[in-house]
This record gives sequence, structure tokens and C-alpha cells, in this order.
Amino acid sequence: MNETTPGPGPEHVGVAVAEFNGSITERLLDAAVKMLEELDVPTISVVRVPGALELALVADRLLSSGCDAVVAVGAVIQGETDHYDIVANISARGLAEVALRHSKPVGNAVLTVREYEQALERALPGPANKGAEAARAAVETVRALRGI
Repeated sequence: MNETTPGPGPEHVGVAVAEFNGSITERLLDAAVKMLEELDVPTISVVRVPGALELALVADRLLSSGCDAVVAVGAVIQGETDHYDIVANISARGLAEVALRHSKPVGNAVLTVREYEQALERALPGPANKGAEAARAAVETVRALRGI
């Protein structure tokens, strides 16, 4: 077996955050930024967008403008219509396409849950916060890619 050694971490990480469901996304954003700071990312750029559907476009622009990685933050909570399924699917697919197009990590902290309480659980401070998890994953993936 031949393993690679991780390379250096990112110099610049963008965070695209949806304002819809802001009581959740602000908590995810705070945890993501805190994690990036703990991981010694020197430059962090935050861009706010209306909702989850706009995240892929902004992630694409952040990567095009020189970011080494992006963390996408949003919360899609199921309602009474099929809109939830559409937004969740298009958002996730768009973020994955952006990552592959740029060959750079896009950490996905877009919650897709059935109820507000489920979103809140995933946005509480601590190790289960999905914003922090996505930020760590993005940084670790940059390091892994640089080690290849």
C-alpha cells in the first residue's frame, strides 16, 4: 500500500451562507468560521445569499476568484409542499458539480431535515455542528489533494 502525506492547508476559504432559516444558518456559519480559524486558515471570505439555491453559483464564483475551498451553509426544512425535495436535490447536485468542475473541495453544510428541531440539533455548538464538520472536511480535503 502506498499512502500520501497531506500537503499544506488552504490559504483562502470562502463561506457561502444562505440567509433563509437564518436562526439556523448563523449558528452553522459561526461554527464553520471558528473551525477555519482553529485550523489556521489565514483568509476567510463570507458571502451571504438569499437561500440554498443560490449557494452553488456563489461557490463557483468564490473558487474562480482564488479560494482554495468553499463551505456552503444552508438549512432546508421540509414543509407541506414538494419544494423541499426540489431545493434539497438541486442544491446538493449544484455544489457537487462546482467541486468537480474546479477540482476543489466544497464542504456541504446545507442541512436537509424534516423539522426545525432537527436542524437546531445539528447547529448547536460542539462536535455535532455540521458547519464545523463541513469546514474541517474542506480543509482536510485541500491537504489531501495537495499531497497527491
